[in-house]
Amino acid sequence: MGGFNQRATAGFLLLHANEIIPTSKLMHALWGYEAPTTSRKMIQNAVSGLRKILEQQLDPAAPVTLTTCAPGYRLTVDEEQLDLFRFHRLVGQGRSRLAAGQRESGLADLRAALALWRGPALADLSEAGVAWPELAALQGVRLSVFEDCVQESLDQGRHHEILGELQQAAAAEPAGERLCGLLMLALYRCGRQHDALAAYQRTRTVLLDFFGLDPGRELRELEHAILNHDVTLTHDAGPRWSRTVPRQPTTPAQAKAEAEAEPVGAGAGSGGGTGVHRCSRLRTTGNLGRRPLRSLRYRGV
Repeated sequence: MGGFNQRATAGFLLLHANEIIPTSKLMHALWGYEAPTTSRKMIQNAVSGLRKILEQQLDPAAPVTLTTCAPGYRLTVDEEQLDLFRFHRLVGQGRSRLAAGQRESGLADLRAALALWRGPALADLSEAGVAWPELAALQGVRLSVFEDCVQESLDQGRHHEILGELQQAAAAEPAGERLCGLLMLALYRCGRQHDALAAYQRTRTVLLDFFGLDPGRELRELEHAILNHDVTLTHDAGPRWSRTVPRQPTTPAQAKAEAEAEPVGAGAGSGGGTGVHRCSRLRTTGNLGRRPLRSLRYRGV
């Protein structure tokens, strides 16, 4: 493809594929409010060059046409041949499935949508200084989809799987409060409370230094919950240990004492004990002497 004018014209038309784009809008996209007097002619030359490229690489199975439609131009593309359309379709499909309770397939659709990205959209134009609102909006959609994907992964208990890419994304968007909250929750669930609190402080510093703002209420409440080890932060709100493993006998005397312990809820010699035993007395030293315990029990496995 040719120089900047041709690439920028193609990129802007692709962002608005299958739409009629006025020539004046193309001129503003390329030069802003300082368009040269020959800008309309330069747009015409860029369109002419694009048509020649399309003619040379025309695919009959997926035709792409660039037509003149007053008051400008329209680039007609098969939606399945353009990643932008496929991205939006997968995002809409994934979010609908998540809302319907189809969690695995919904998460897979969001992952497939994100996999279409191989870097920033129109990266060569961005490197040349192009800062179209359409590109910023598209990047915002990408970030929100990533956050939705992370949220669903956390809901499914996959915090270890997504932690690495979540840390990278949070480093690239240090002022993103939702992203910071997701990172804090993932770190906490991975047993890294100190790192979760450090992530909060980084975002708080950026918000304060660059915008003069404190974090929002939700992020502040999350920090407070992490400081207090709030049980609602865990993926499984149940106990961390579902059973207690008894201490194994270490001496023959201990083994004999435990073997002679009276089973609770089963007759002697029945062999069908519940695994719960009672120790009737506890021997101590000193002036306390020897005192009976009403029920000192341990749970067997």
